[in-house]
Amino acid sequence: MQRYRASPNLLPGDGIARYYGKIMSAETASRHFQALLLGLPWQNDEAVMFGRRMITARKVAWYGDRPFSYTYSRTTKEALPWNPELLALKRLAERITGSQFNSCLANLYHTGSEGVAWHSDDEKTLAANAAIASLTFGAERLFAFKHKRTKETQSLILEHGSLLTMEGSTQTHWLHRLPPRKKVTGARINLTFRSMLQEDAS
Repeated sequence: MQRYRASPNLLPGDGIARYYGKIMSAETASRHFQALLLGLPWQNDEAVMFGRRMITARKVAWYGDRPFSYTYSRTTKEALPWNPELLALKRLAERITGSQFNSCLANLYHTGSEGVAWHSDDEKTLAANAAIASLTFGAERLFAFKHKRTKETQSLILEHGSLLTMEGSTQTHWLHRLPPRKKVTGARINLTFRSMLQEDAS
């Protein structure tokens, strides 16, 4: 069985983030990218800001073991049942990280002009201090952390076919973002495997 080695903690404290680098060949990663791009029912994401509903260029799809309701940016989504592609990738992330996941928010960024602002994945429906595993397919993108109190930042490049985990109290003390990069012309798909509280299933 192949062994995967994580980096030392990328954060200086108040949380844990580990980067496993590329966990599959470029050919395998590209095959997953195409299957996800064509096989998921992508929809434009929505957010309510200053009382106005905004439609983002970024598209998303939400999956889970059960029809979990997930509310963020003041909008709610209901999880779809796993398809074989996502289920296989979930099991791979679980085997590598040793954590268990029951849901996945998939994100599609068409070009580098699309990104996500500073935020934490700390919604009350998510299990506290549970690991989040992030798989990247497609264009390489910069990913950044910022400490909520000290404003210290850390960043890294997420590669095609790579795995990053955020664990422990990371969401309590750190923000993260995917900054826009106009020079990036290719699309990126990001799978974030999460743990929803079971009692919050519909």
